[in-house]
Amino acid sequence: MSFNVQTMPATLDYPFEVEPQNGDGSAIEVAPGVLWFRMPLFASLPWINVWAIEEEGGWTIVDTGLKSAKTIDAWQAAFAGALGGAPVLRVVVTHMHPDHCGMAGWIAERFKVGLWMSRLEYLTCRLMAADTGRRAPDEGVEFYRAAGWDDSAINRYKAKFGSFGEMIYPLPASYRRISDGDILQLGAREWIVVVGTGHSPEHACLYCPELKLLISGDQVLPRISSNVSVHPTEPEADPLNDWLSSLATINQRVPGDVLVLPAHNSPFKGLHARVDELIESHRRGLARLEDFLSEPKRVVEVFSALFARPISPDLLGMATGEAIAHLNYLSGAGRATRESDSAGIWRWRKGGS
Repeated sequence: MSFNVQTMPATLDYPFEVEPQNGDGSAIEVAPGVLWFRMPLFASLPWINVWAIEEEGGWTIVDTGLKSAKTIDAWQAAFAGALGGAPVLRVVVTHMHPDHCGMAGWIAERFKVGLWMSRLEYLTCRLMAADTGRRAPDEGVEFYRAAGWDDSAINRYKAKFGSFGEMIYPLPASYRRISDGDILQLGAREWIVVVGTGHSPEHACLYCPELKLLISGDQVLPRISSNVSVHPTEPEADPLNDWLSSLATINQRVPGDVLVLPAHNSPFKGLHARVDELIESHRRGLARLEDFLSEPKRVVEVFSALFARPISPDLLGMATGEAIAHLNYLSGAGRATRESDSAGIWRWRKGGS
């Protein structure tokens, strides 16, 4: 999923005047043999783009939407309508977030086909789903208390912990691993796996040189920026450094004239301009944050330096994770330090150790 709203660059081109309707199973052909569907999500982020690639005798599905009755209805309409009743031959998932993999197990089970996914995404998804029904771990409570959460926010975390598994249909017990640089033969064309990190552990984008297409998932989005967060499982992680490095690598490996097929918003042209803008936007955010730390700050006190909108209770977890990602980046670069007070609350200040 995504979080940070960014300014849309004027250099991007959105070539499609007509777009598929959300959740009705309709599709738009974005290139020969490649269909664009939209599956329903939430009120704040109403849909996700998913893709179907034509093969001999059927289709490869790339990303699947969130597990819900509405998504099942949408897929039923797609199978009978735009996909012409032809079977699904494989399911490819870019990464493990529920809006991408939530229906992968259901589709794979329905058509008795394999799931193709990178190793870290598959294993991380299985691990997180295993938390369903468990109590929130003490390490998680300590992590969010250190970030400055109050008792009310901690109680919401405890109540919601383990809900990840409720948003996905169980993944198959086995899968086909895809890795960076792999060439997938999907129908008549080759698709190159380009892995990005930071937003998720091993996010697989798919690049087709012949069609000049990049299925970018959440790694590159045109109007919003991918959420890049630190989580209680790895509190010292530096995912923002990973993500920024991945963006630079994508610009090196994928030509700028591709049509980008993102998970959210609309297909666009202008990959290199958008990547450059994302990198620069985060550099500016890091500079604002560094200046903001002239006096010691708790994590919950730095939101205004990073985010253009107020942080509601529902967004607190994502905002906290992203703020810590920026703070850890500054720390790793020697531009900020962290200290804990007697109550275990973190306070960050500008400057290296």
